[in-house]
Amino acid sequence: MDTIIEIIRNAVHILVFPGLLFACFAGLLLAGLDRKILARMQKRKGPPVLQPTYDFLKLMGKETIIPHAANKWAFLGAPIIGFASLVVLMLFLPVAGYEAPFAINGDLVIVLYLLTIPAVALIIGGSASGSPFAGIGISREMVAMMAYELPLVIVLLAVAKKAGVDSLAFSLEAIIDAQSGGNLFITNWQLIPAVLAMLLVIPAEVGTQPFDVAEAETEICEGPLIEYSGAPLAMFKLNTAIKMFVMTALFTVLFLGGINLGIAGWYGIVLNVVVLLAVCALITILCMTLIHAICARLKIEHMFKFYWTTVTALAALSLILVWIF
Repeated sequence: MDTIIEIIRNAVHILVFPGLLFACFAGLLLAGLDRKILARMQKRKGPPVLQPTYDFLKLMGKETIIPHAANKWAFLGAPIIGFASLVVLMLFLPVAGYEAPFAINGDLVIVLYLLTIPAVALIIGGSASGSPFAGIGISREMVAMMAYELPLVIVLLAVAKKAGVDSLAFSLEAIIDAQSGGNLFITNWQLIPAVLAMLLVIPAEVGTQPFDVAEAETEICEGPLIEYSGAPLAMFKLNTAIKMFVMTALFTVLFLGGINLGIAGWYGIVLNVVVLLAVCALITILCMTLIHAICARLKIEHMFKFYWTTVTALAALSLILVWIF
């Protein structure tokens, strides 16, 4: 009986909360808010907040056309692999006062690896399509990955060192526990450069303008996605929306203690989730919508230089301060 209950509980975690359904809902909500607020900043009415959901459902009903030169299994499997990695990643994040279902010691390293899989899936899918535009896009995607992964790793090391004091704490639960009692890392002077670096890493990790160099629809016609249509294209768009939520939720874990109001029971979890979504929306506006509204797309060489100099320097400064003090 206990085994059956455990199986049902795990299925709910994977399929409902904090897994598949919750990740899709939160991601599409943030994507809709991003588009709506961006339009208002540009003095446009903009689409409804649910427009990304409508687009996803519409694409799911469209015909999937597979190019003659494509590798069918890699072409169709790539978006599914990226989607699965993001859903699994959500099961490692202890957000909204809810203990992560798959929490283990060292889960911070697992999260870092899972974050790279959607980008790798995009590269595989673009390569499998056989399009020259996709070839340009995947080369840009690989350079972009090398650009933003370095400062991200350094930010995680700085936070792990601050949480572990005498050692590195690679457990997300340990990082949250270190921020208990109101000692949020976002208010710690040693980690302020890391906070800024993380806010700059998020839009590059998600792939929003001005860091959408891999897709660049006005230059290389969506790059790796040029040959995609129907359900596979819908899955890639959904992956981008979910990653928007995953990255902002990861920020709350690293610097805001995972958003826990300290209220027990299901009522407390619901309230924590509402606050979490509000905070994630605010982070989205600050580091994605606002930057999108005021910046043009960067050249790939400018993006690489920016992340390996300015952003990496900010992250490294925090790591040095935490290690010394």
